[in-house]
This record gives sequence, structure tokens and C-alpha cells, in this order.
Amino acid sequence: MARRKGRPVDGVLLLHKPAGMTSNRALQIAKRLYFAEKAGHTGSLDPLATGVLPLCFGEATKFSQFLLDADKGYRSTFRLGIRTTTSDADGEVLAEVSTEGISRAQVEQALTAFVGDIQQIPSMYSALKHEGQPLYKMARQGVEIERQPRQVRIHSLTVLDFRPGPAAEVDVDVRCSKGTYIRSIAEDLGVALGCGAHVKTLHRSAAGLFDETRTLTLEALEAASEQGGYPALDALLLPPDAPVVSLPALELPQNSGYYFCQGNPVMDPQVYRIGDQGDIVRVFLSASAELPARFLGLGELTEDGRVAPKRIIANRTASA
Repeated sequence: MARRKGRPVDGVLLLHKPAGMTSNRALQIAKRLYFAEKAGHTGSLDPLATGVLPLCFGEATKFSQFLLDADKGYRSTFRLGIRTTTSDADGEVLAEVSTEGISRAQVEQALTAFVGDIQQIPSMYSALKHEGQPLYKMARQGVEIERQPRQVRIHSLTVLDFRPGPAAEVDVDVRCSKGTYIRSIAEDLGVALGCGAHVKTLHRSAAGLFDETRTLTLEALEAASEQGGYPALDALLLPPDAPVVSLPALELPQNSGYYFCQGNPVMDPQVYRIGDQGDIVRVFLSASAELPARFLGLGELTEDGRVAPKRIIANRTASA
């Protein structure tokens, strides 16, 4: 008899990742609680980081790239005067100097250089891969390779608080594009101020449309599991289309919905009203007397007034 691999769970969980845990470990704990057959996270956080970690289950994993590509929000504390091997508090101290005399105005002025489109060199302690191996694993083996600068966009970089003195700290709020390394901003700020710096704490406050106010802790999930089992846990999930909820919605009648799910482009008069050729839309099967409207997947609008299947949800086909 084949071993059961898990339940067919579909949806998005907004997890609050705790400090001291890898993103993959947090994912595996949540996956075990749900006994889900398929799950993945949408952009890892460093072990020291906390905050928003969207987890996609089942069919929602088909749309995880939208969350991976989304802008992010972070709050971080930079400790000035100390450089570390990893540019964060988990690394070994390389150098330490007094920051007496550095003012908030100097910090704010230096940070203006990092707003907008900037070039960042990824840290050797990042999860980027070189020939299939994560850079952080190579770094721990004492290996360093040349990394090419990558362009990222910092939408805003705001100083929330500054604590001056020989061990100065600055709290910042960062709104940025995907692929931004907050530790690189801290490191570059330290270079600009001539004192060195590293990330002391890091918290992801937002990922795309999702902010920290909607997140759930692992403790909350465990409590829901104990009190109500799988139904209670499933009730905490956002629907599979949550990663793409900002896209326009198009409802198809039963007949068209059936053919769309078979992989066929279908005509619909709404196409001319909701977008232009090449636009991606969420496609739903119209509600019937027995069932509410159902998400079928993503479609692409064509020049001749049709919507062509682009990513279809499994087991959501309509009957003709």
C-alpha cells in the first residue's frame, strides 16, 4: 500500500516567521501541521529575521512567483561602528570603532544615496546560488567568488529613530524591490560614514499586498490544530488566487469555463472591457444555483477578443 504523502490543501498562509529559524524550517513545521502534500515559501528570510513569510499550499504554488517578484517592506536596526563577517549580528566581529560624534543628520544624509535605482553586490552569505550551491555554504567553507552587481530599487528609506553615542544605532524603514539585501544597505552605510555597520535586527513588515497585521505565528497554528483540527487550520488560509488578487477578474459562463479548463482560448465580450491584448487576468467560473463563483486560473487576453489559458487550477473544471 502506497504511503500517504499528505492532504490536497490549497491556499496561502501568511506566517510570522520567528527569529532564530530558517524559512525552510518554518515552512516544514507549517506543512506538517496542515499535513499538506505540497507547499513552498515565497522568498526566504535570514534566520535572525522575523515577519511576513507567505507560504503557498497546493494549487496556490502556481502563483508564488507573483509574491517572489513583489515589493517588500522591512524595519531594521543598524548597529554602527561594528563590521561583521556576515554584515549581520550572526557573524564574527571584524572591526569595532567608536561612533561618538556621528549625528542623525549625517546618517540621514548618507542614506539618501541609497534611494532610487542602485547597484548592490550580493553578500557571500546570501541564498543566491553559484553552480547549484548556495553562496552562504561556500562562504562557510572559506570560499569567496566574484559576484556581479545587481540593480534594485529602494522606493523609500526612512530613519525611525537614532540613538547616538559610542555604540550608535539607527532604526530604519525600507520599502524596496525584490532582491534587495538590507545587510548590504547597512554595510554600505557603514562605509559612507567611515565607521562600519551591520544589521542587528531585521523584520519584514510587508510582502506585496500583504502586511504584518494579517500574519499568524506557529504557536497560533498549533493552537488552532489542537482546538479544531484541519478544518480550523484550513479556515486560516487565504484563497489560491491571493497572490494575484490585484489582477482584473473575468467570469466565464459554464460552457466557456469548461473549454477554458481544457486548455482552449474562449471568446467573451468582457475581454474588450477589462484590458488590452497581452494583459493577464484572473478567470472565474460564474456562480450557479448550486455553487459560488470558482477560481479557474489565469488567462491572457488576445487581440481577437478571447482569453487564452495561461495557468489553470487543477481539478477546478466545469461541466459542459
